[in-house]
Amino acid sequence: MDAHVMVFAPAPQLTVTIDQTGDEPEIHLHPGGQGVWQARMITCLGTSVVLCASLGGEIGQVLEPLMASEGVELKVVRRDSSSGGFVHDHRDGRQEEVVDVPGHPLNRHELDDLYNLTLGEGLRSAVSVLSGPGDPTLVPSDVYRRLAADLGGNGSRVVADLSGDYLRAVLDGGVSFLKVSHEELLRDGLAGEDSDEEFTRVLHELHASGAESVVVSRADEPALALVDGEVYEVHMPRLRAADPRGAGDSMTAGVAAVLAGGGDLRLAIRTGAAAGALNVTRHGLGTGRPDSIAGLVERVRLVPVGSERQDRTTPDDLADRATTA
Repeated sequence: MDAHVMVFAPAPQLTVTIDQTGDEPEIHLHPGGQGVWQARMITCLGTSVVLCASLGGEIGQVLEPLMASEGVELKVVRRDSSSGGFVHDHRDGRQEEVVDVPGHPLNRHELDDLYNLTLGEGLRSAVSVLSGPGDPTLVPSDVYRRLAADLGGNGSRVVADLSGDYLRAVLDGGVSFLKVSHEELLRDGLAGEDSDEEFTRVLHELHASGAESVVVSRADEPALALVDGEVYEVHMPRLRAADPRGAGDSMTAGVAAVLAGGGDLRLAIRTGAAAGALNVTRHGLGTGRPDSIAGLVERVRLVPVGSERQDRTTPDDLADRATTA
């Protein structure tokens, strides 16, 4: 089994961004979607990635060379129906959505081909990351349940960053590492209130339901991590955010990259936290300098919950905390 990561990205999107830094507007085309952003960060950290995806229509024809240029090994199921995409206007500091086209659901034969492709590549990978589609109508949750069970049951460490029905599906199949945000837990009814005690309870419940280790990210509060039965707060320096999006995907990617290289889970979580924190200081999802991330890892601490709490204000805390949701 090779020390690379397989990323399951069933329905990537074409992202069109309108920006303006000078006198003239600019148009930027990039591949997007959770799996693409995760694969980009894993590659930034020096770990090889095989990206399994489905592409179709005119958007798919544009997406394929863009995805191949990301430095990943791209494995594609081509389908008759169209891939999706969105257009955002970022001029004058805006984050305005102009149009969002989710694409068409995969049919039964396309799902079968994508499943077989993903399973084969995942079984050759040290770590398999299961990422979600932008729209839940595109891929049924049962695909995730079966992939988690088949990959995990045959030696691949499964990492997931999912919510809703997809989260319940991978828990049923079993995962090595699960990342979920506190907003998603509250929205899905898995947490009843926003409190340390409630999220600690949920961590243990997610573990009992099928996740070996769990991280719950909590926006401007320290993430909570359950590792080997112990709950930790993930403390990191506070950094000023240029773009708060994508920290959670970068966190998951950092964990996957370290685990694929045989690293310790605690180091993986610290690396993921550093990758997520640094990502929000940049414009561009799933990006970051590996040397900068490595330097930030040294400042991330896992503090056992219940230990004597000290004053959290440090020189690194003078700026705004980078979000990890």
